[in-house]
Amino acid sequence: MNKTPHTALDYGRALARSVSARHSPGSLAWNYETGLVLLALWKLSGAVDDAVLRSWVKASVDALVAEDGAIAGYRSEEFNLDQVNAGKILLELHTAYGDARYLTAASRLRDQLDRQPRTDAGGFWHKKIYPFQMWLDGLYMQAPFAVRWGLEHGDAELVDDVCDQILLAEEKTRENATGLLKHAWDESRKQLWADPVSGRSPHAWARAMGWYGMALVDVLEFLPVGHAKRPSLVAVLDRVAATVVSVRDRESLLWLQVLDQPGRPGNYPETSASAMFCYTLAKGVRIGDLPAEPYRAAAAESFASLASRNATMHKDGGASLAGICKVAGLGGEPYRDGSFSYYIGEPVVTDDFKGVGPFILAAVELG
Repeated sequence: MNKTPHTALDYGRALARSVSARHSPGSLAWNYETGLVLLALWKLSGAVDDAVLRSWVKASVDALVAEDGAIAGYRSEEFNLDQVNAGKILLELHTAYGDARYLTAASRLRDQLDRQPRTDAGGFWHKKIYPFQMWLDGLYMQAPFAVRWGLEHGDAELVDDVCDQILLAEEKTRENATGLLKHAWDESRKQLWADPVSGRSPHAWARAMGWYGMALVDVLEFLPVGHAKRPSLVAVLDRVAATVVSVRDRESLLWLQVLDQPGRPGNYPETSASAMFCYTLAKGVRIGDLPAEPYRAAAAESFASLASRNATMHKDGGASLAGICKVAGLGGEPYRDGSFSYYIGEPVVTDDFKGVGPFILAAVELG
C-alpha cells in the first residue's frame, strides 16, 4: 500500500502520464475503450489545465478521423453500440476547436442510431449479433452521446427516445428484491442465459451496473432542469445510488465482481466497477441530483481505498492500476452463460482502459 498521501487528481495525472507515454497518437483503435480513456483524459486536462494532455487527446482523435469525417475502423453495418461511445470525444473536440470533421464524424454515429435494430419494447439491440438483447453496457455507450447530440441539434424526439430506453433498461433488468440490475435482458427469452419468465441474465455483474450508473449521471448533466423525463431519471438514480451503497463490501469499501453474491468464495473487489460507482455517486452529488450525505463521503472513502489498494505510483511520475476484470459478456462463441463461475473466471489485469478511464473520471469529480 502507498505510504505517501496523494490527492485523487495526483493519481489521475499520474495515470494519464503513463497512458500518454505508452500510447502515441496513431496507436489507438476506434473502440469503446479508446473513447472512454480519451474522454477521461480530456476531462482531466480541463480540470488541471494541461495543454499538453489536451493536444495528445486531439492528436489521438485526429489519427482516427479523416478530414472528410470518415472514421478509421468504424463499421456501421455491425450496429454495435460500443462503436458509438467514442462519439463523445468528437463532440467535445468540435466544441473546443470548431473543426467540422468532428461533427461530420459524429453525424455518422448519429445516423447509425436511426437504423439501429430495436426490441419490440423499443430498446436498441446491443449489437446486430445480439438480437433482441439490451445490455446495460449499451446505455453508457450511446445515451450520453445521443442526448447531447439531440439537445445541440434540436432533436427532441431523439432525447425522449434515449431517456425512455434508460427507463426501459431499468424496468427490464431490475430485481425488485435487491434493487440490483442484472447484466442484460433478452426480450426473446431464447438465450440460454435468459430467465424464461423475465428474460434477465442470472447475475448483477458490477461493471454492467457501473456503466448504467455513469450513463445516468452523464445524461442528467446534459438534460435541462425542466425536461419532462428528468424526474423519472432522477428517481432511477436515487434507486441505483441507494442500492450501490447498500451492497458495498464492508471490508474493502469497494464493490465485488458479482454484486449479488457477497461472501461467495472467489468473488473479489473489482477496480473498474468500483471506480464507476465512485464517479456516479460523486457526480450525482455535484450536479445536484443526489444529496451530499451520504453519497459524497461514500465516493471519497471508496476512491481512497481503491487508490490505496490497487493504484501504484511510479518514480517516473506515472502510475499503474491493478485489479481490473479484462472482459465479460454474454452468449457468443465460446458461449458465455452469465454464471457466477464465468464472471469470476475472466482474467484480472492491470492498466486496462476500462478501469483506467473511470478511475480518472472519478478523480476529476473528487479533486
